[in-house]
Amino acid sequence: MEITAKTAQQLRLTEEEFELIKKKLGRTPNFNELCAFSGMWSEHCSYKNSIKWLKTLPREGDRMLVKAGEENAGLMDMGDGFGIVFKIESHNHPSAIEPFQGAATGVGGIHRDIFTMGARPIAALNSLRFGDLKESKTQRLLAGIVHGIGHYGNCFGVPTVGGEVYFAHAYHTNPLVNAMSVGIVKEGETVSATAKGKGNPVFFVGSATGKDGIGGASFASADITAESVEELPAVQVGDPFQEKKLLEACLEVIQTGAVVGMQDMGAAGIICYTSEMSAKGEVGMIIDLDKVPTRQKNMKAWELLLSESQERMLMVVERGKEDVVLEVFDKWDLPCAEIGEVTNDGLLKFYMHGQLEAELPAYELVLGGGAPQYDREYKEPDYFKNIREFDPSTLATPRDLKAVARQLVELPSIASKKWITVQYDSMVGTANASTNEPTDAAIVLAKPSEKALAVTTDCNSRYVFADPYKGAMIAVAEAARNITCSGGEPLGVTNCLNFGNPYDPEVYYQFVHAIKGMGEACKKFDTPVTGGNVSFYNQNPDGAVYPTPTIGMVGLLDSVDDKMTLDFKQMMDTIYLVGKSSNDINCSDYLHQIQGVEFSPAPQFDLDEEFTLQKKVAKLIRAGLIQSAHDVSEGGLFVTLLESGFNRQLGFAIESNASVRKDAFLFGEAQSRVLVTVKVHQIVAFEKAMGDHPFEKLGTVTSGEIVIDNESWGEIGEWHDQYDNAIGNMLAAHKSEEALTTL
Repeated sequence: MEITAKTAQQLRLTEEEFELIKKKLGRTPNFNELCAFSGMWSEHCSYKNSIKWLKTLPREGDRMLVKAGEENAGLMDMGDGFGIVFKIESHNHPSAIEPFQGAATGVGGIHRDIFTMGARPIAALNSLRFGDLKESKTQRLLAGIVHGIGHYGNCFGVPTVGGEVYFAHAYHTNPLVNAMSVGIVKEGETVSATAKGKGNPVFFVGSATGKDGIGGASFASADITAESVEELPAVQVGDPFQEKKLLEACLEVIQTGAVVGMQDMGAAGIICYTSEMSAKGEVGMIIDLDKVPTRQKNMKAWELLLSESQERMLMVVERGKEDVVLEVFDKWDLPCAEIGEVTNDGLLKFYMHGQLEAELPAYELVLGGGAPQYDREYKEPDYFKNIREFDPSTLATPRDLKAVARQLVELPSIASKKWITVQYDSMVGTANASTNEPTDAAIVLAKPSEKALAVTTDCNSRYVFADPYKGAMIAVAEAARNITCSGGEPLGVTNCLNFGNPYDPEVYYQFVHAIKGMGEACKKFDTPVTGGNVSFYNQNPDGAVYPTPTIGMVGLLDSVDDKMTLDFKQMMDTIYLVGKSSNDINCSDYLHQIQGVEFSPAPQFDLDEEFTLQKKVAKLIRAGLIQSAHDVSEGGLFVTLLESGFNRQLGFAIESNASVRKDAFLFGEAQSRVLVTVKVHQIVAFEKAMGDHPFEKLGTVTSGEIVIDNESWGEIGEWHDQYDNAIGNMLAAHKSEEALTTL
């Protein structure tokens, strides 16, 4: 067939990119070659509209064991001869079209990124965004996505230990599914995604290749439209049991010393990983595509190059050790085939039945090589005018704040996510140390070392919408605060940057300023960005999602005994607020959801103040001066107090700060505040240790009654039931309404 600019356009390449390809090749590409460039130069693989700004993030640190973006996931030193491997990635578009498989394969893909480096995954987290929970579409997406995450993770055998779920209309068409995996690897047992050694054989291992997932990288690099469902074949199909076998086989074959390099075959399939491994090792490959194990007959060369079938690895093996590799994969009953060899000319040559189907320079295909890099135009969003016009003094404080609080705890973004989390296995592997003792960040035993990890995902995207720079700083700060409040030391960040169409100047403004804010905060907390994922085009004809730069952070505890829990421990303990009350109601769930104010500034935040707060809380924990620590976040102080009381069914009696409007005191979301409790005999020592850092004495822990300013607000058990069952009750009520409608 004749290859023209129109052909390239159909493959989501621009006319300028088509001309660039011809220039790099010195000729017009054939169809197979153009398909290869389409996958590799997609936003999903090339980061062509984001790499310039990603390079500005802090990407170096004393504990970094590989450079950011150099391998499939970040690797940091945790001491005692072990490393932490972690990463977060999106699977948004597939999940919007086929919720179950889209979410399931997102989980499978992120775990492969961990064990392809030689690490065993020990924990999974997720960050999810949905539309209005009262809408049928949202309920269908929620059910499918949660089922997919639970199914894959539960079958694969890695506990889901933490995460976050938010609901907002901006995500109605385009939900966000961000999956994070954390693993442990012994020093000296890591594997690089690098091809080297002329003549070394290239092996395909894992599940056979099919037509599912073809063009998935390009599919993820376009807006969601009404026609997107027609691209359903672009959604991959996962098999967690096959992946479990692949995990064990890969970790076993690494021990043989036969593996030179290995990489998970995810986005853009074989073309991506042959090119990336070759470019990194400054080598080439000859690949016989007809030797690739397939589960469908007569697959064409371009289909084999681009298929994103799951549970597959590309492996370069030391010449002479082929039988060792074959024996391991035969033991685990997994396909394993020698499909080519490493060359030293930098070219990728793909053959089918002896006929050359494509010949491409590896370097020209990849990010950091010949893939294009763009600097997009950006401008301040028009809606910022509405944000600046907001005046909180025009809103009167409601007379019945108890009624407001009842509404607040039933908001799906604030209420317990129990309906969701019970579908995940959080205890498999016996590493989760937060099951019965709630902590701000999940605590996971870092077996076989004696240490523990604190892991979390965080981002309040409404804050980022209001102020991309400050909102992204808050996302980093809250992640670090959660780890600090749990007794850990923040170490490093992996990010999942979810934004709309980068060609929209207002969207690109959000992206650029979020990167700047994130970078500033990561420098302050000495938490380098080890890698992650950019997901653009989270947009539909109605507009973009809220800008959502999700932060995945890991922290370290020398021992699990060092952890700090968030729950009240006993009656008569004194409740303190470390930090200060503020008249700020900006961007709070109370303001947005109860008062109906869509546009308001991001909440009060100062990076230096936040850093000082976290250092102070860490010292209090180490000194044994506090019994609990829980950061004030969504829902404000009142929700923080409730959550602290739920685990042991203890209440609280507090007095509000007379200098602050009462709705702001209870429901405002000003940052840099932590709720702590102190034993009576340690009050003097605690207050002395606080020095000149601001703090407020709020009241005491009770046997169960909630008292605010001498007014009884009922028993903690009533509030717990309401908080725990809000989402389930909402879904049940919707089903009842549907049933009545059909009668």
